[in-house]
Amino acid sequence: MTDPSVAVRPAGVPLPYRVVEGRVEAPDVATIVLEPVSVALPPFAPGQFAMVYAFGVGDIPVSVCGIDGRRLTHTIRAVGAISGALQRVRPGETVGVRGPFGTGWELPAATGRDLLVVAGGIGMAPLRPVVLDALAAPERYGQLNVLIGARMPRDLLYAGEVTDWQAGGARVLVTVDRPDAEWTGDVGVVTTLLERAAFDPCGSAAFVCGPEVMIRATARDLVHRGLDADRIRVSLERTMHCGTGHCGHCQLGPLLLCRDGPIVSWSRAQSLLAVREL
Repeated sequence: MTDPSVAVRPAGVPLPYRVVEGRVEAPDVATIVLEPVSVALPPFAPGQFAMVYAFGVGDIPVSVCGIDGRRLTHTIRAVGAISGALQRVRPGETVGVRGPFGTGWELPAATGRDLLVVAGGIGMAPLRPVVLDALAAPERYGQLNVLIGARMPRDLLYAGEVTDWQAGGARVLVTVDRPDAEWTGDVGVVTTLLERAAFDPCGSAAFVCGPEVMIRATARDLVHRGLDADRIRVSLERTMHCGTGHCGHCQLGPLLLCRDGPIVSWSRAQSLLAVREL
């Protein structure tokens, strides 16, 4: 029997979701928490994304950084008219949401392994559900390592949660490219933290998201250290318009990332990212 609280609609029709919470994460980044006005979309898996619609402006793909029952959490960086409009929504206002779309991190396949989460900048957003799921079920995995890189200390996402992650058993290492006068932590690109991460390459699974150059460098370093390319999952980005694999804007070689991605194994992504402007 169909659950009446879960919508069965064409993928192109958004459902109304009400903003119940909003908070600033960084100067150009904000997080909004949404709940369905009536019926909800089908459940999202960690790593999947939604098409979030600012009424009268348009919609954009946004990864889900929090899944709590019927509530969805999205962290959005303002880079254009639509993302800027979504950042300005306030509690009580309504947006449209379509989804779920794309592939997930496939965290269950990492059961029994050490977990290595490597995030650059806004890449921490789609990786946050991996951290939260792993902390909620520590008996399923080995050591959880979370390596975070940002441009400046003020750009670090979820800074208030890091202490909780560490208290829950995660080993969290943070670095920035440009420190301010108060920064006392590591300085440099996120790959410099790999040497201090506690993981066994033969018994680990890695999850990587960030700028493409950072993804390539991290994955190559992990393979060099002995981690199998099939156990490295990376989140790729291309311009998405439809979210359903019809318009072709997000094509990367043989892949349509809204359908075949955004998350793929490094064994599949490596050769594609080696081709300039593909």
